[in-house]
Amino acid sequence: MSGEILSKPIRRLVTPEFIVPFILVTSLFLLWGVAHSLLDVLNKHFQDILGITKARSGLVQAALYGGYFIMAIPAGLFMNRLGYRKGIITGLVLYAVGAFLFWPATFIQTFEFTLLCLFIIACGLTFLETAANPYSSVLGPKETSEQRLTLSQSFNGLGWIIGPALGGMLILGGNGDDGANKFSSMALPYMLIGGVVLVVALMFVITRMPDIHEGEHDSHGDRGTYRGLFRVRHFRYAVMAQFLYVAAQTGINSFFINYVVETMPGFSPEKAAYLLSLGFVFFMSGRFIGSLFMSWFSPRQMLGLYALISTAAMVLVMMGLGWPSLVALYLNYFCMSIMFPTIFALGLKDLGGMTKKGSSVLVMTIVGGAICPVIMGRIADISGMAIGFIVPLVCFAFIAWYAFYRAKGERIV
Repeated sequence: MSGEILSKPIRRLVTPEFIVPFILVTSLFLLWGVAHSLLDVLNKHFQDILGITKARSGLVQAALYGGYFIMAIPAGLFMNRLGYRKGIITGLVLYAVGAFLFWPATFIQTFEFTLLCLFIIACGLTFLETAANPYSSVLGPKETSEQRLTLSQSFNGLGWIIGPALGGMLILGGNGDDGANKFSSMALPYMLIGGVVLVVALMFVITRMPDIHEGEHDSHGDRGTYRGLFRVRHFRYAVMAQFLYVAAQTGINSFFINYVVETMPGFSPEKAAYLLSLGFVFFMSGRFIGSLFMSWFSPRQMLGLYALISTAAMVLVMMGLGWPSLVALYLNYFCMSIMFPTIFALGLKDLGGMTKKGSSVLVMTIVGGAICPVIMGRIADISGMAIGFIVPLVCFAFIAWYAFYRAKGERIV
């Protein structure tokens, strides 16, 4: 009986013949969650072993998220020609190559070569996100696309939990006190990740995947071009909202450890990394619960409400109240959980044959993650880490406005 109860929502979310492909595509969300969350450990790690400023350590994020901006359009064009499956396999191979390059990085021991490794990983992740987000959204009924994508993205939250815990143990945990040994400590987690990624790539090679067609767009004027894409109002504002969301999330993740160490004396960077993992527990829980709630409530209204709560949470964080501010951060992680997949799905709604183009543009907005940490780091170097959280506050306020006033249906302007 319980199996029958559980199977009904699954059938409503995913077309039966697409269940195995849906599981495989969902595994990709976990993999790039690990890749992204390890950055937040590297950020603090480089400050310690190289003596660089918070603003310069923000280049760790700039290298990864800048790769998204550069590769998003080529990835979209690649998949327009060769399809989602080959795009996913290409992305996994690039991801593995970048991860394995961390082994020679331990001998070269320069900040710049590490940034190159992260850039190559970013090129692979760009292919994965350009393919997996729209792929997940179309593997079932149109009316549950936001819910289905949020469910897939829930496993991205699991990756965000694993990354800081792995990095805290293997990187910040310390393999000796000298810089050389600490540089070497980066290799093991990335070598493990690279091996897992290659196994997943092999699964995509041997598994039969459906060839998804989103349908043909209307041929009114320039609707089939990128210029025509930006004439669709709900998509245009989704691009702005997604840019600011990624900027806010990346900035918060990047300086979570710094914030805890500076505002809560007695916490080492290693312990703060474990607290960051706990934040991602709230993040993952929020996605599972949000996916469930979307069966009863409007995704757009949920997005607006959650963004308002996050805006208020950032006010408490900026006040630097210790544990109350940390609780506010955790509340924010819960609320952030549904934002990326909901904005993504709302932006792609009713794009038809322009879906791949729309997906590549929305993936480009991840470049917001390259910009926000540098700005937050600059503010923190001047005025303190807590004040730097004014940047995500502004981002969440815009997202709330977008959700309530600009995320409704298709309109050509």
